Amino acid sequence: MSMNNAPNVFLDPNANRFQVNIINEDHDNSETTQEDVGSDPPHYEETSFTDETHNRLRISYRPGKRELYDNFRQNGEKTEASLHPYDTHSKMYYLQTFGHNTMDPVPKIDYYRNTGSVSGNKLNRPSLLEIHEQLAKNIAVSTGSVERVANGESTAGDETALSKEEENKTGFVKFGWVKGVLVRCMLNIWGVMLFIRLSWIVGQAGIGLGVIIILLATMVTSITGLSTSAIATNGFVRGGGAYYLISRSLGPEFGGSIGLIFAFANAVAVAMYVVGFAETVVELLKESDTLMVDESNDIRIIGTITVVCLLGISVAGMEWEAKAQVILLIVLLVAIANFFIGTVIPTNTEKKARGFFNYQASIFAENFGPDFRSGEGFFSVFAIFFPAATGILAGANISGDLKDPQSAIPQGTMLAIVITTIAYIAVAICAASCVVRDATGNVNDTIVPGMSCNGSSACGLGYDFSRCASQPCDYGLMNNFQVMSMVSGFGPLITAGIFSATLSSALASLVSAPKVFQALCKDNVYKGLEFFAKGYGKNNEPIRGYVLTFVIAMAFILIAELNTIAPIISNFFLASYALINFSCFHASYAKSPGWRPAFRYYNMWVSLFGALLCCGVMFVINWWAALITYAIEFFLYIYVTYKKPEVNWGSSTQALYFVNALDSALALTTVEDHVKNFRPQCLALTGAPMVRPALLDITHTFTKNNGLCICCEVYTGPRKLCVKEMKSGMEKKQAWLTKNKRKAFYAAVAADSFRDGVKSLLQASGLGRMKPNTLVIGFKKDWRSAPATQVENYVGIIHDAFDFELGVIIVRISQGFDISPVLQVQEELEKLEQERLALEATIKENDFEEGKRGICGFFKKASTLSISKHEIKKESTINTIQSMHVGEFNQRLLEASTQFKKKQGKGTIDIWWLFDDGGLTILIPYILTIRKKWKNCKLRIFTGGKANRIEEEKLVMASLLSKFRIKFADINIICDINIKPNKESWKFFEEMIEPYRLHESCKDITTAEKLKRETPWKITDAELEAFKEKSYRQVRLNELLQEHSRAANLIVLSLPVARKGAVSDYLYMAWLEILSKNLPPVLMVRGNHKNVLTFYS
Repeated sequence: MSMNNAPNVFLDPNANRFQVNIINEDHDNSETTQEDVGSDPPHYEETSFTDETHNRLRISYRPGKRELYDNFRQNGEKTEASLHPYDTHSKMYYLQTFGHNTMDPVPKIDYYRNTGSVSGNKLNRPSLLEIHEQLAKNIAVSTGSVERVANGESTAGDETALSKEEENKTGFVKFGWVKGVLVRCMLNIWGVMLFIRLSWIVGQAGIGLGVIIILLATMVTSITGLSTSAIATNGFVRGGGAYYLISRSLGPEFGGSIGLIFAFANAVAVAMYVVGFAETVVELLKESDTLMVDESNDIRIIGTITVVCLLGISVAGMEWEAKAQVILLIVLLVAIANFFIGTVIPTNTEKKARGFFNYQASIFAENFGPDFRSGEGFFSVFAIFFPAATGILAGANISGDLKDPQSAIPQGTMLAIVITTIAYIAVAICAASCVVRDATGNVNDTIVPGMSCNGSSACGLGYDFSRCASQPCDYGLMNNFQVMSMVSGFGPLITAGIFSATLSSALASLVSAPKVFQALCKDNVYKGLEFFAKGYGKNNEPIRGYVLTFVIAMAFILIAELNTIAPIISNFFLASYALINFSCFHASYAKSPGWRPAFRYYNMWVSLFGALLCCGVMFVINWWAALITYAIEFFLYIYVTYKKPEVNWGSSTQALYFVNALDSALALTTVEDHVKNFRPQCLALTGAPMVRPALLDITHTFTKNNGLCICCEVYTGPRKLCVKEMKSGMEKKQAWLTKNKRKAFYAAVAADSFRDGVKSLLQASGLGRMKPNTLVIGFKKDWRSAPATQVENYVGIIHDAFDFELGVIIVRISQGFDISPVLQVQEELEKLEQERLALEATIKENDFEEGKRGICGFFKKASTLSISKHEIKKESTINTIQSMHVGEFNQRLLEASTQFKKKQGKGTIDIWWLFDDGGLTILIPYILTIRKKWKNCKLRIFTGGKANRIEEEKLVMASLLSKFRIKFADINIICDINIKPNKESWKFFEEMIEPYRLHESCKDITTAEKLKRETPWKITDAELEAFKEKSYRQVRLNELLQEHSRAANLIVLSLPVARKGAVSDYLYMAWLEILSKNLPPVLMVRGNHKNVLTFYS
């Protein structure tokens, strides 16, 4: 047994199994080692690109196939029996998979990448057409993946190797889950609140409710963390953090609205944290009496200097920023550890006077219950604490700078929540177990023998702080915000911790805001913000975004009054959390097959609860700030919805549209048809909708918001070409309908003949109950010059529609519907206009650079003159073409194509309801009159009757219409329909059908039979005689139409039905021609003879 291609593959640790290999047709260099062909089973090869010793291009063939290769190589001929060759630059290649000669590639991640993927090259797998068709026919087909492999774009390395290669090549700095997510989240969650407010919170709420407050806040952030983890592991995550996660899940409307306010919130948060830092510094300056100006201005000065330094660190690059974050975290951890160490260091008299007694069970018991003061309550205290729990998105916000966001975001975020929650609870319990609620700070307030005590824990420990009940005290959990500094082993370390917490949070926000804003601008959701999408340096740093964030932060630092804006910022963050939770719920609820998060520890209902919880917390914190947040978000949502950015992210909103539509369609199948619910569901044979706009417009008029409208096109010819053309134009034509606000679908089929295609559409179009019941076609104006097969197909379509029990509407306008010549001329002129504009731009550019003097300027001037000559020539060409097309550009055709878009003036719609077809002939014009464009038109009814019963017939028709609740202006009874037409009209009809008559009565029997066989479509004398009365009627009807309805805005007329096999195609077309000739727009209507109107309630 042997391996043809890679004998040492099992020894190569870098070899990947089952890779696609490129093989050269030159088999003379290969060695045949298949000696045991008869006895051994076939061997599947394991090949690899990575082993350089096996990269020699040589042939591998199966037993018994040598002759096939020899045959292929003779004279370089390519036969259908040969292996599949591909023409590349110099040699012919074919693909080998599993050791067999086949184009089918093995599964590979490179086939699933997006175009322009930064983590690897996108490869194109062979199309189904290439694999399905015969081999020889595929020689010139797209070289897709083969060219990419031949050019070295496909390597056997996996995605990780490609990512590393990209990093090495471009110098990207990528962070792991610890430095990139865990550190950032911990620093952002641990804020100033930990050091200066947590003691007050536990003093107000007590240990029991204080822990509940912390856990409630943690519940919000934990649920949001779980939802974030689920979304982040449902595919590759790029830069943009919360914006990216929300926009890719819920779409650009939600993502765009929350992205902008989230970026703004982060920018303002920079100011908040910097002002917090500046206030601490100013307090220190105040203690040492070294203020520079005054407190407010000192805050502004220190804040400005601080934000400039932070900006410098951020602009220096993410690597420097990450190093700074690590240093700040170390300081923060040391400060927290310093506090815990201080709780076990024996206290002194001064600290006892301030309420610190080390761990005491009596203090723990006293502080366990709540003691709300100064109007505070559970929710008000919770509102003060909750901002301390935010910051969980700090890691997700730099998702573009993470090595593996899918694993880093869940790991880092959830672990940060756990660690920070434990730290908050531990600090709260420790502080409340060591420090009493109130203390005077006076070392002399001790208990002396015989003194009565109020029974507090301080009394039991020898101190009397009872006067704090009647007058304010400065120390204790309730009064002193610097409890942690007092308890700690070394007070200045707590100050360093405050500095670290504020600066790290400010730095994280300063990085997050530009990153999120850059991602938003790259998606071009808001027009005009592309300026901020540009990145610089190896990490694509958003320098412009940094500057904008700096400006916003500076503005709020200079105001130095953030008490009003702070609740709005917290609400902005909460709105983001709410939408992330809702995104997770929505994606799960939509049940899209694309929702497959690798993170499994989430539940859609828990995510929904988290979203509602976030909304509730928003109102708890500040109800008016919550309303402002919702108002801003709603405004931005409406704006993005109105602008409709051209993006397609496969959001769960799209998936839910599909689910809802599917559920509605299925629910509709259980609804029985009823005549009261009948509505025209039209299948319009428009071809490409932009080619016959008038036919679409009139159909759309009576289907808009009322029924189904499907614009259909049939492609005939070679199937491969038809399918290719059909697929390429499908989206473009549906987009045209959407752009022109036509509520219609576009459907196309490829068929052997036009009639076969329409048959398919008549039977298979629609879904469930939403199926067409009416065929709308334009009148075939060129039937006299068209080939007989086209006329046969046209009439055959009408027969087919009746066979499938559809109603038929044939529309005729004087100029015809097809405006493709006009579109062609417009396309040519647009191309020429683009060329002219490009030429002008080139000339301007040359003129701009012509300022240089000397020989260079001379040559440039000469070049400009040369271009100017070309411009003159081009302009003259344009003028020539315009003048050349003056005759071809049919202005009347263009006007006719838009006649149904215009509002119709006062006039009439004349209904010639000659035959009862179930009521479609009267329903269509009624629907037209309830439309805005036709509401000024009155209905006039014309019907046949007897001369001696005109008034009775009028009353009968009026009674019928009133029962149908259809308003009409007039009823006319036509008594002379069945009389002969005048001679001129009949003569015109006979001349029209003359070229299509057989005249068999003038020939001998043999000749006549021969002519019938050769031209079966011709009108025989017997047929003409048999349907003479019916022909008279059509000619006479045209005379009556000319007499009564020449001035009507629209004529709706009962369509005559040709009996199959009895009336020839050309005779029927002659009837339609003479019936509708020289008239205003005509709708020839025939229902399927089932009731579409009822007078029952």
